[in-house]
Amino acid sequence: MPKKPSMNRRTFVAGAAGALGAGVLKGVTGVTPSLAQEAEIPVPPDPTRVQGPPASLVGSRSPFEQPVRLLHPRLTSSRTPLQDLLGTVTPSDLHFERHHGGVPLIDPDRYSLLIHGMVERPMVFTLEELKRFPSVSEIRFMECAGNFPRNAGEETTPQQICGLTSQSEWTGVPLATLFREVGVLPEATWFLAEGQDAAVMTRSIPVEKAWDDALIAYGQNGEALRPENGYPARLFLPGWEGNASVKWLRRIELSDGPFMTREETSRYTDPLTGGKARQFSFVMDARSIITHPCHPGRVTPGWMEVRGIAWSGRGRIRSAELSFDEGATWHRADLQEPILPKAHVRFRYMWRWDGEEATILSRTTDETGYVQPTQRELVQARGVGTSYHLNPITGWRIRPDGTVVYRTEVWG
Repeated sequence: MPKKPSMNRRTFVAGAAGALGAGVLKGVTGVTPSLAQEAEIPVPPDPTRVQGPPASLVGSRSPFEQPVRLLHPRLTSSRTPLQDLLGTVTPSDLHFERHHGGVPLIDPDRYSLLIHGMVERPMVFTLEELKRFPSVSEIRFMECAGNFPRNAGEETTPQQICGLTSQSEWTGVPLATLFREVGVLPEATWFLAEGQDAAVMTRSIPVEKAWDDALIAYGQNGEALRPENGYPARLFLPGWEGNASVKWLRRIELSDGPFMTREETSRYTDPLTGGKARQFSFVMDARSIITHPCHPGRVTPGWMEVRGIAWSGRGRIRSAELSFDEGATWHRADLQEPILPKAHVRFRYMWRWDGEEATILSRTTDETGYVQPTQRELVQARGVGTSYHLNPITGWRIRPDGTVVYRTEVWG
């Protein structure tokens, strides 16, 4: 990371030179244009002498800060730029998205949620009626079950490795409240959640999750849900795979068994060795990712703060560790408060790079004692057929010239 320049005569001269514009400086040998000049952002030489813009109806980012999601070639998903974010809450417009039939446009005044099946009183709730119930707000992560690219190359970023995880403050009504309202029968052990997108996404969910912490969410980070994240209302299952948190929710049906829908038979199952498959593997296991240093960054010898995020669908993160010798030894990193259950947690560790080629790995342990596995341990347990619920230890290689690349592993 470049050092912040001191406020001396040289600094002021350089600032004045900025007013000359990118076109002039690019023609001067040995002068590197600033970010503003490269992007042709009209920055005044002295902001104290120029009246700034007035207040606006909707705020915007600085033109110097332009993080973006990474689009899938088929436009079915987009990934969060984890390496560009600060703190633990993901801005709503950068929250990852995944959909199977595009993003539907739904009129909130015509929205309704039907709850029926094995209940005493089948009921239909409008959005306004949902908002009349006592609400809760919780900071929790969400992650897609397919959030790992096997056999990724060296030029891979954190966004590409696991950008299908994001964190928000979710606001809504506990599903348990609605279940008490309709009178769910004791014999009901599963419910079907159905969306109103073009794919009519449907998943079977154990009723016990509803009584635990399931939420019918209509708010995200202090505002209404974004359309790509389920507007006007969605099911949210903290700590479970994102696909089960059905968006654009329109129907819940109670039953005494799973419905065996297309999305839980042809997809979202984990093929295992021996011709078997692991089904209804909802929980997202503990995982971590180093977000600095990372590709495509470049570092210089000396002290640096290695930092990243860790999370677990089983509860709170207990520890995050770093290894600089391919996993032979591990060093405990500091966790940043607050350490919430089923939430992203920041970790950091001060490390001195000596200029020699090095590798940095991270792993995490959650409060249940579950330890993030190596790639070899995952393959031994599940084989090489699955593309879901992959959470191996990952890391970065720092080359002698300071460039940082992804530590590659052959999957198999």
